[in-house]
Amino acid sequence: MNVPWGTIANVATVLVGTVIGALAGARFPEAVRGTVLATLGLATAAIGVRELLPTDEFPLVLGAVLLGAVLGELLRIETGLHRLGEALQNRFAAAVPVDVAVPETSRPVPHQSRFAEGFVVASLVFCVGPLTIVGSIQDGLGDSELLLVKAALDGFASIAFATVYGWGVGAAAVTVAVIQGGIALAAGTLDGLLTEPMLDGLGAAGGILLLGISLRLLDLKQVRVANMLPAVILAPLFVAWWG
Repeated sequence: MNVPWGTIANVATVLVGTVIGALAGARFPEAVRGTVLATLGLATAAIGVRELLPTDEFPLVLGAVLLGAVLGELLRIETGLHRLGEALQNRFAAAVPVDVAVPETSRPVPHQSRFAEGFVVASLVFCVGPLTIVGSIQDGLGDSELLLVKAALDGFASIAFATVYGWGVGAAAVTVAVIQGGIALAAGTLDGLLTEPMLDGLGAAGGILLLGISLRLLDLKQVRVANMLPAVILAPLFVAWWG
């Protein structure tokens, strides 16, 4: 079995980026952190729109997102992720310096800790999209090039996220390791299974989720994006069955 070096590098860059961002972010004025958050929101929206464009099966993708959202609400995925984030915060709280533990911003996060919100948002951004799937499959087959590129991008993104959300962004490294590592281990089965239209459908569903994340970052609406995650599985299936 090939060592998934791309996934290992991705986890490392998220952790290093979080340390840099959390330590530096606590020293930034609130206005700077607010601008960083708005910039992240706009950039995430732009990526989401870009992911939507390639697919020719938007009605199927929309149906997959709607059904996925219903399933996610019934399964309470977002609530579970927030509880996991809070559990990780409690587990590692002693290791986080008090003076830089969680930088405040001008925008409070209601009913949840900023650590947990950073964990959920970063996990979604780092793991939603076709690059995660395709890169992890290639990583499992011995070609880490795509994930090394993603690792660099996620490293810079984690710096920006950590200036706002603090150490919770680093906990997303657990999500990256589990999801990308799991796909890499199953690479032999998945290779050749996903056609280009299926990947386009997956990307379009991920694009809709990224647009939802951008609404949260821009403080326009607290969309429960994690509850839409089943759509990432359903969209390529819908395209394969009815596309």
